[in-house]
Amino acid sequence: MTLHIVASEKQTDTQKLWENIKAGEYEVCISPAVLIELDVCAEPKRSGLLACLGDIEYTELDETEEVLTLAAQYSEAGILPKKSNRDRQHIAYACVYDCDNLVNYKTISGVKGVNALAGYREMPIYSPTMLIENLRHRKRNFWFHESFSENAVNRSTL
Repeated sequence: MTLHIVASEKQTDTQKLWENIKAGEYEVCISPAVLIELDVCAEPKRSGLLACLGDIEYTELDETEEVLTLAAQYSEAGILPKKSNRDRQHIAYACVYDCDNLVNYKTISGVKGVNALAGYREMPIYSPTMLIENLRHRKRNFWFHESFSENAVNRSTL
């Protein structure tokens, strides 16, 4: 399946990262929060994104009390707007499941401090461009965040 990229500046690197994912160069983890967001997408976006997911291997992570607790700590610390609970959950899943990186176009501050107080390591958050530059030729696992997919595909998918 060929992906049609939305943002021209981000196009090349997002496409390259997706092709690397399809080639098995990264271990991908996806949370229930991502799958819920995909389920509520309108058609044809939903079908397209689910088809893209069908092209890759990934591990679906389980919701745990530990994830929900860490996400609540992010909320109490004022990380992201109140309406961004799923975004906080994405970060919490990546931290609790000890993923190496989180792929996201957003800049998110304050996570490092909360993680340190809660006993988790720092979670690097990279755009696709940064991930490609920083991890070139190394197989790593990373957290797949829905905003990556929305920016990556113009099919009403992911």
